[in-house]
Amino acid sequence: MDGRLMGKVALVTGAGRGIGQEIALRLASEGADIIVHYSGSEAGAQETAAAVRAAGRKAWTHRADIAVRAEVQSLFAAIDAAPGRLDIVVNSAGVSGGGPLADLDEEQFEWMLGVNLRGPLYVASEAAKRLGEGGRIVNLSSTMAEFPMAGSGIYSATKVAIQSFTESWAKELGRKGVTVNTVIPGATTPGMMDNAPDGARAFFEKASPFGRIGRAEEIASVVAFLASPEASWVSGAHILANGAANT
Repeated sequence: MDGRLMGKVALVTGAGRGIGQEIALRLASEGADIIVHYSGSEAGAQETAAAVRAAGRKAWTHRADIAVRAEVQSLFAAIDAAPGRLDIVVNSAGVSGGGPLADLDEEQFEWMLGVNLRGPLYVASEAAKRLGEGGRIVNLSSTMAEFPMAGSGIYSATKVAIQSFTESWAKELGRKGVTVNTVIPGATTPGMMDNAPDGARAFFEKASPFGRIGRAEEIASVVAFLASPEASWVSGAHILANGAANT
């Protein structure tokens, strides 16, 4: 890679697996040191950190439940101690779920609101106090925000809200020289697609004219661009990365 992120420090939430892990590795390959956040995937986070270090970059691992503001504040206090700076934030942690409207599961509802909505908000709030000129926030949404399906109402709503956050934060933080953008992945592996019900993979493969689902490194490539100096005039944008799928 061309080292366009050399000297930068990036926080990637949910970096212990799936798309988050791939994003962390891609940013490291372009020169960034990585703060590897995880919640339940400690082994995966350690694997990510080891791969980052093997690539010649620094890595720090931190566990936090991003749905709890106090834990996010503790995470950022640890970042202030080491590495002591922050340039890029990627809000990639997320959870999915769904079910019939008539069988609303309040516990699942609160869980998705916590991780998918409050979490990115708490992280961005702390990041906004620290990011300066050239800073980057990249939020991950989902094609379910663009093409909601039966039973996906709560999940889709949380991802629509992320896009609203992006547009508002871009206007607020632009005066500091910070860009804020959204990447909207479609069905991707490794990622949530790996835990989808039987038949779902074939459904999403057929939805794209490429006849396949996305690869996590393809999403990471878009994130890496938005995190780079080349994207200095891109802010408040939503980039759909779903292989022209119709769902």
